[in-house]
Amino acid sequence: MFGNGLIKGLRITLKRFYGPNLTEYYPEVKPNLPPRTRSSMALEPEKCISCGLCVNICPNQVINLTSEKDGNNKRVLKTYHMNIGRCLLCGLCTQSCPTGALRLSQEFENAVYHREELLWDMIARSKRSNKPSGEEG
Repeated sequence: MFGNGLIKGLRITLKRFYGPNLTEYYPEVKPNLPPRTRSSMALEPEKCISCGLCVNICPNQVINLTSEKDGNNKRVLKTYHMNIGRCLLCGLCTQSCPTGALRLSQEFENAVYHREELLWDMIARSKRSNKPSGEEG
């Protein structure tokens, strides 16, 4: 009665012990994520036409943008802020973007210590991510 469970448990343990290693060495070796991973947001400000569709469709009111008109009476993006702490990563904003300026990215290291760090200035983030790797700032 009790021996069957013990033998079954030992069999599973030995199978895992001598089987392939499943450990990932995360900080040193970055994992290969599937292409459809949703873990962060990315903005290309030069593509944004400040239409406001992403702001209106967001169910949690995560996005806040401001724009102004230039000399050609065309809207130009001034600020683009996201409260990532409230974001569901549902992708509705990226689907509604007519120019593809907003997209889901695979950047997954988003852990922060303070709640204020979840308020992202997407224009500043895009400039940081576009810098060459040798540049500091």
